[in-house]
Amino acid sequence: MAGHVQDRWYKVEPDAAGKSHRVRTDRYGSGMRYRARYIGPDGTEKSKSFPDGQKRLADQWLARIEADMSRGQYIDPVASRVTFRQYAEKWLDTQTTAMTTRESVESAIRGHAIPYLGPRPLGSFKPEHIRAWLSALEQSVPASSYRRVIYNNVSTILNAAVDDGHLAKNPCHAQSVRPPAAGTGRVMPWSAERTFAVRAALPERFRATVDLGGGCGLRQGEIFGLPVDEIGFDSGWLHVAYQVKVVGGHLVLAPPKRNKERDVPLPDHVAQVLKQHIEAFPPVAVTLPWLRPNGAPVTKRLVFTRLDGTGAVRRTDFNTRTWKPALVAAGVISAPKPGERHQAAREHGMHALRHFYASVLLDAGENVKALSAYLGHNDPGFTLRVYTHLMPSSDARARKAVDGLYEGIASMPSAS
Repeated sequence: MAGHVQDRWYKVEPDAAGKSHRVRTDRYGSGMRYRARYIGPDGTEKSKSFPDGQKRLADQWLARIEADMSRGQYIDPVASRVTFRQYAEKWLDTQTTAMTTRESVESAIRGHAIPYLGPRPLGSFKPEHIRAWLSALEQSVPASSYRRVIYNNVSTILNAAVDDGHLAKNPCHAQSVRPPAAGTGRVMPWSAERTFAVRAALPERFRATVDLGGGCGLRQGEIFGLPVDEIGFDSGWLHVAYQVKVVGGHLVLAPPKRNKERDVPLPDHVAQVLKQHIEAFPPVAVTLPWLRPNGAPVTKRLVFTRLDGTGAVRRTDFNTRTWKPALVAAGVISAPKPGERHQAAREHGMHALRHFYASVLLDAGENVKALSAYLGHNDPGFTLRVYTHLMPSSDARARKAVDGLYEGIASMPSAS
């Protein structure tokens, strides 16, 4: 036995002859009668109390503790009482990923996990609780791909809780728990007609953003963070080294995603558009903190600034006030009803311009490795998985090759 069960209502005392007798204690008849006690792996005493009539339960509890210790599955009862909310908040505070990534994860956990799972002690988690949560999540988050992101974040937190000794195993790993399906929708790039219709619907100050996204494959933040001195009009290359992003509600200047600077070809037509844009809207020196709101100030002459010509463009403001109205004007999304906001248009955000860029290059025969470098992807395999269905089909080439073979044979003189 890992410990022993103390009976608080009785104690053993010797009589005058030295013989031991059980006598009542001052606590007889009140409070919890039995206290199961043992020494934990950390060398400290642990205990749990049981009422009168439940000594067998106290013995069984100690037996389970002993079995868990022998199997290496022991969980400190105090640690198991920590709630999901308490542990998740501590976990969020200790993350070392990029700040924008932390904000995204925190938003998902606080908005969709803590309200439902927060009060539950970690040691009480069972697969049925995860299944019930996923069912509720399906009602509040229609997009399966985003539900999967939230689920993966919760599973990561519970993995850490297992590592830290708060529960024996992650209930998300149970066979009866089915994670939300990953997004299966293929990228459907815009047509050239739609791309240029949206461009025409934008205010003149922002039309060249479409040329940079659709003609050079830049991300939205990279477009808004493009300094004029990174444009190689003479060399025919564009250096992508900065982006404007929102961190903690503040605009900052930062390197591209995953710190991956890159050079992309600058087509002549895009270069001409940029020259015309710069002439009409001269670059403005903008000072922003580097990486985080309290970072060192960095000044760059940005190609794109707000409509009033001052300051960097804030992504959310641009999307709401400029981009979505252009989508409406181009017939991409419907106009909102009076008093309502524009409809969600995730698949029609500025990222659609990168998909358009990829489709144009692949159709022209560009190889995946080069496209991956131009897009700033870490792995050409990822680029291939996203865009493989856009690559020119080989069936036409196969038919042409075989037909050519037969045509060659048919033209040969027959033997007499």
